[in-house]
Amino acid sequence: MPSRFLLSLCLCTLMSGCEAQSLALPDSEQLTEDKVKAIAERVEARYPDLSRNLREQILATVVRSLDDMVFIEGGEFEMGDFGTLCNYDPSNMGTWPYGQDPERLCPITRFNHDDHLHQVRLSSYHLSRYQTRHDDFDLFRTSQGLPLFNEEHRDREDLADYFAADIPAPVKTWQEAKDYCLWLGELSSYSVDLPSEAQWEFAARNRGQYIQYATEDGNLHNGKNILHDKETFVVPIGQFTPNLLGLFDMTGNATDWVNDWYGEGYYAESPLSNPTGPDTGTEKVRRGSYYAETNWMSAITVRRWPDNPVSDGYYPGTSFRCSLQSDQQL
Repeated sequence: MPSRFLLSLCLCTLMSGCEAQSLALPDSEQLTEDKVKAIAERVEARYPDLSRNLREQILATVVRSLDDMVFIEGGEFEMGDFGTLCNYDPSNMGTWPYGQDPERLCPITRFNHDDHLHQVRLSSYHLSRYQTRHDDFDLFRTSQGLPLFNEEHRDREDLADYFAADIPAPVKTWQEAKDYCLWLGELSSYSVDLPSEAQWEFAARNRGQYIQYATEDGNLHNGKNILHDKETFVVPIGQFTPNLLGLFDMTGNATDWVNDWYGEGYYAESPLSNPTGPDTGTEKVRRGSYYAETNWMSAITVRRWPDNPVSDGYYPGTSFRCSLQSDQQL
């Protein structure tokens, strides 16, 4: 009897020790406790050699990133430059087509081949309400065994804003942005990726309405829903009022990489259902605008920005947000 008691006591002690080593589970607004536990198990299995603190940071980041996903009910819309008044007040846009014949409106943009209006039908999906945070991108690089970018300058006081935790994560390559989203998907078991160009525009335009600026009322109010034009650097995410779907920073501060290759003539040949861009190309698409641009000209919902997917550095103003490619709500 004593030996059995001691064996039982040892087993209980061992089991208690194992439970004590389990990761602390963060609270979630959208996920069940079982789902959070499953993510914790994947983090444990994927990163057994990382410290407990880092594993808990990864778990919290994945859960928070899913909580930040806004469900966007799909639908059909007319994608592209739908036109605007030839002279307009960005702070008082009114309702499209502003009492005019749409055929007599002026182009919103004059470049980047967005003039071909075409019907697009999208399935429901999710889009992150925020761009990816700088410190979350740092955590991702650490998890992959990669050095922090510009690590030798991290302690410089004059660069504190450049490395601030909550600014939109600057990326050197489009692939880094995509890899980050796929990493969230791997650890969560959800289909997380960059959004398509059509998904980004549909969301910016409040499910495809004829809205020129992705703000809470379709107008620009400097300092309230977008940076002042005089601003010379990015600010932390979520500083300004979101658009009508609850998405922040779709108008300015930093641009978003999307999944699509850029094609000059793609709008004319785009399929109706869930277009994803050309199969190949040399440039990827960025959407939105960044802090150094003139707001009324650049912070518009239909502008396409073709860019080399590989740059020569980590420049603030080039960032991304992830999407969850599922038509079922979390």
